[in-house]
Amino acid sequence: MLTAHSRILPRIGAGVALTALLVSLTGCTDPGEEATRTLADDLAAALSGHTLDGVALTDQGAAAAFAEQVEPLAAYDVKVAAGEVEREGGEGTVPLRWTWDVEGHEWTYDTTAALVEGEEQKWAVEWTPATLVPGLSAEERIEVQREYGPRADVVDAGGDPIVTLRPVGRYGLDKANTPADQVGTSAERIAGALGIDPAAFRATAEAAGPEAFVEALTVREGQESEHVKPEFADIPGALVVPDEVDLAPTRAFAREILGYVGEATAEVVEKSEGTIHPGDRVGMAGLLATYDGRLRGTPTLRIEAVGADETRRELAEWQGEAGEPLELTLNQQMQLVAEHILSRISGEGAPASALVAIRPSTGEILAAANGPGNGGMNAATAGQYAPGSTFKLVTSLALLRSGATLDDVLSCPETLDVDGYTFHNFDDYPATALGDVTFRTALANSCNTALIGARDRIDDGALASAAATLGLGEAPDLGYPAALGTVPEPESETERAADLIGQGRVTATPLGMATVAASIQAGRTVVPHLVADRTGEADPDQPLTAEETAALQELMRAVVTEGSATFLGGIPGEPVGAKTGTAEYGDPGEDGSYPKHSWMIGTHGDLAVAVFVETGESGATTAGPLLQAFFEKW
Repeated sequence: MLTAHSRILPRIGAGVALTALLVSLTGCTDPGEEATRTLADDLAAALSGHTLDGVALTDQGAAAAFAEQVEPLAAYDVKVAAGEVEREGGEGTVPLRWTWDVEGHEWTYDTTAALVEGEEQKWAVEWTPATLVPGLSAEERIEVQREYGPRADVVDAGGDPIVTLRPVGRYGLDKANTPADQVGTSAERIAGALGIDPAAFRATAEAAGPEAFVEALTVREGQESEHVKPEFADIPGALVVPDEVDLAPTRAFAREILGYVGEATAEVVEKSEGTIHPGDRVGMAGLLATYDGRLRGTPTLRIEAVGADETRRELAEWQGEAGEPLELTLNQQMQLVAEHILSRISGEGAPASALVAIRPSTGEILAAANGPGNGGMNAATAGQYAPGSTFKLVTSLALLRSGATLDDVLSCPETLDVDGYTFHNFDDYPATALGDVTFRTALANSCNTALIGARDRIDDGALASAAATLGLGEAPDLGYPAALGTVPEPESETERAADLIGQGRVTATPLGMATVAASIQAGRTVVPHLVADRTGEADPDQPLTAEETAALQELMRAVVTEGSATFLGGIPGEPVGAKTGTAEYGDPGEDGSYPKHSWMIGTHGDLAVAVFVETGESGATTAGPLLQAFFEKW
């Protein structure tokens, strides 16, 4: 019988009793359960990294076998989750849930891993290929098939293809039908017939496999005579493989803007984060690169198990999506004519040149041509240069807003000093337009000193505001490589004077100056667009008024009727407006003269054009004939 004293003893010794109980419970913990749980978690973590390294295995060779079978899936992320372990005696199983990310597609399935207890109660995974993929055998390999449909075309506004599949011939050496001792000699002869480096092609051919076709040159259908000598056909092993390649109408057609399609480089593959694989054909520059995903679409993906006898069974499949065409505003014939005209500025050491044509009523870019001397540079829409006297139209708008009229009299001396710097008119400036002349006459003949002399009428910021009204400023992102121009705040009185005549730190692209002409012709701020479904809206601080539009159009017309571009007077059809421009740049030559950018902008009906030649005599003599030829055609 317990006494009152004895009944409270457990309370006094409760801590001791609890400790004893915990010790007893710990002693009952199943070590096999902890070991298999840890093994299952280790297995899931390792598999999520595409490996069995670090996992206890009953057969250590299983890790290498797994690595070989899983390698085709190595580019795809996977998350493996281990479920509850079931164990009976020295054997157990754990369910595995596999979730793969296959180029944006989720591939989920379940397998089971077997666990086996070994000596000293140590557990290991008894790996089989079926633990990787249900039903997979040791004799099977996994293959991933990726099949793209044809790339979508780049088209013009009428839906006619610009970049599309066009027939070509792949010229090279067929090693399978060339005697081994003849490979080097044939490779050199083939290279000679195709105009490529014989030693380099020989090395490539000799390094290729014995059954390889070693490509040397891809030639457009119809251009064989330009690139392939007749003796090619008589060379042992020489072979032409017909094919189709995504190409523009000509090799030069808007190449600096469009770019080209080629096999993905290692850098492109790496940057794609798994969406592009080695061997994929992708846009490598320009619009073809910018819109590559849209044009390329997505591939049809098949994951298959392939047996030793090449029998196949499908593990997963996702249908790809066709690419979507990219519509541009380019007029193909106008672009070809522009490029043909610029081909006049060619030959060794030829300067960069460009011609841009815009439809003022819509802002559509109809032509954006780069000349042969550009060396791959996109001067047409991205090259920024001093615009010279073409910028005087911007200055004219600023003067009009200050209250000037076209009949105001301005002083046009031969020279004008500003803070110790002497400004001149261009060399052939007509003597009859010197002295006191109207604003109209000064602009028509491009008098530097008259506009500089009127600089006090233009308030701070007014020049930049006028430039923005005419579309010359920061280019909106409209999906193509483009800049328009910059009009920074001048840092000195001399720079302020130089800015008024398009020198100083003012810059513009040919696209920007074509936009100035288009805005004057349209009577509003034009936003030039090239991609049909990417248009922009302009919201200048000071919209162009009807009175300002009429005055600027009259000034451009006066350049043709009485000024520096009278040679455009014979262009048939609607009246032509224009402005010449010459801008000194760089370092002076031995005679002390500076090289000169040559500019010409013009309007003709619903067409606004800028022509630029990096180094020329003057706007009228160098760029002028190119603009004239373009207007005569259109």
